[in-house]
Amino acid sequence: MNEPPFRPLRIDHIVLRVRDIARMQAFYCDVLGCTVENRQEEIGLLQLRAGDALIDLVDIDGKLGRIGGAAPGSEGRNMDHLCLRVDPFDRAAIVAHLQAHGVEIGEFGSRYGAEGEGPSQYLLDPEGNAVELKGPPDAPRPAA
Repeated sequence: MNEPPFRPLRIDHIVLRVRDIARMQAFYCDVLGCTVENRQEEIGLLQLRAGDALIDLVDIDGKLGRIGGAAPGSEGRNMDHLCLRVDPFDRAAIVAHLQAHGVEIGEFGSRYGAEGEGPSQYLLDPEGNAVELKGPPDAPRPAA
């Protein structure tokens, strides 16, 4: 088997199909600190900057969104979760901030991520998508 002529570096972007793009923009910008990068109104796409990556919001009633079928809901989701590496990771401050915004807070624990094992807080966005806020690793990841 041949190796690919490239190596993955990091997540470039994720795309969420959403029912209420304005509410989702407010959540990802006001609560999680993303910024608006680009709008493509003609296809129903809003791109938000999240550090080195983008979170794309696609209106389910827009040109792109209609291609994906039914809207996400209790019967099915677009994905399991997205994970944002955050810094600093002060759990008490994070939880207080989320509570102040009425965010549904999920489980906290130590989980493995791209940099190794470390603190992790789950939450739900306004449309029920699971989001993980990931802190720094407890110890450097062993070299491969």
